[in-house]
Amino acid sequence: MTATEQPRTTGNPIGTAAAINAAEDTGLRHVAALSTELRDVVEVEQRQVRLERVVLVGVWTSGTVAEAESSLAELAALAETAGALVLDGVIQRRDKPDPATYIGSGKAKELRDIVAESGADTVVCDGELSPAQLVRLEEFVKVKVVDRTALILDIFAQRATSREGKAQVALAQMQYMLPRLRGWGASLSRQMGGGGAGGGGMATRGPGETKIETDRRRLRDKMARMRREIDEMKTARDLKRQERRRNKVPSVAIAGYTNAGKSSLLNRLTGAEVHVQNALFATLDPTVRRSETPAGRTYTLADTVGFVRHLPHQLVDAFRSTLEEVAEADLILHVVDGSHPDPESQIEAVRTVVGEVGGAGVPEVIVVNKADAASTEAMERLLAAEPGAVAVSARTGEGIAELLARIEAELPHPETQVEVVIPYTEGHLVARIHADGEILAESHGETGTHLRANVDAALAAELADYVA
Repeated sequence: MTATEQPRTTGNPIGTAAAINAAEDTGLRHVAALSTELRDVVEVEQRQVRLERVVLVGVWTSGTVAEAESSLAELAALAETAGALVLDGVIQRRDKPDPATYIGSGKAKELRDIVAESGADTVVCDGELSPAQLVRLEEFVKVKVVDRTALILDIFAQRATSREGKAQVALAQMQYMLPRLRGWGASLSRQMGGGGAGGGGMATRGPGETKIETDRRRLRDKMARMRREIDEMKTARDLKRQERRRNKVPSVAIAGYTNAGKSSLLNRLTGAEVHVQNALFATLDPTVRRSETPAGRTYTLADTVGFVRHLPHQLVDAFRSTLEEVAEADLILHVVDGSHPDPESQIEAVRTVVGEVGGAGVPEVIVVNKADAASTEAMERLLAAEPGAVAVSARTGEGIAELLARIEAELPHPETQVEVVIPYTEGHLVARIHADGEILAESHGETGTHLRANVDAALAAELADYVA
């Protein structure tokens, strides 16, 4: 099949399978409209060298046809983000994945025929496969098999730019790789010292450390070094976070599904120029910016890595220091793509990951983004399901004023109310009250600036000499 050919379809494509009895039909079914077409000749010439030609396969164990389709469509988007050319996609109805080949030996043979007909060189599975499943499925289809976890790790490896991001991705890849190292039998055994004349002597003969054992040991050593490096970088991050806490600066974390528009929202709220791209996992390295509420109160706003359904646990572990920005925040802005076909499942996936990193108790505001592109019906459904949600468009600015008001209302309020007259010669104190406190009333008199404000206990003690 050439790069511009459509995927093979059957008389009953999954897109029109509403009338199919899924419980009875367990064959491989094609998912329509998954193939990646490259219409621009120059784009074809530039990408053809590095593109892998892939067939997607998923196991549908529960839920509706639409949910199974949505999951495979997301896998197609992930594959394209990684630089692959999607040729075809099929799903199989099963109670649970086959423990040997993921889809069963009979369906694996059918998949082999689809792969041969399409000219694919890789099969991508919509799930995390065990080492044994990977080996057995490759034996059937005769091409490389990649699972969802490896695909996401590959995307992260391509997108990481900072030293910390690269180290986190490398650690996650090694964690994934360790149980999947393959050996080739006794031929790779290494003797402890050899035998016979000139050998190592008694008790040194026989198989020693095999090649795969050596590889695993070296990989564990690399992982230990990488963890130490990440811990050192985590210390620096923790110091910055402690400095913000010491200065009583509230923190807001922007979290959400990948490509929901988090970076665009950060740019809209702060005037920052964070990289924005209509792609999955465009942001891996967290960005922290200062911003102000409409009343002038300073807070920090942190953009974080996007989440996805079944985010590999290796990535959650490796990015834990980064994701702590969410767990340590005073408020989470949970950004949702209002134009997505299934935003509810994305909300659930994000909340799952936030809970895994210890952020379940942090106050949350649902921000339904892309209101300008979403249907009225979809927006009404989401806003009804999530009381208190705010509809915005980071692109046009719609709803941003309402969101800023919500941020101001939800941020923790300083606990001590003071009423002071600050001499005009002590203007730095007025600036501190504006930055770190909450102004309730302000006026100017002959002796100085008269302020009534909520401040923290430490600042209240400094203002004791100026109480009105």
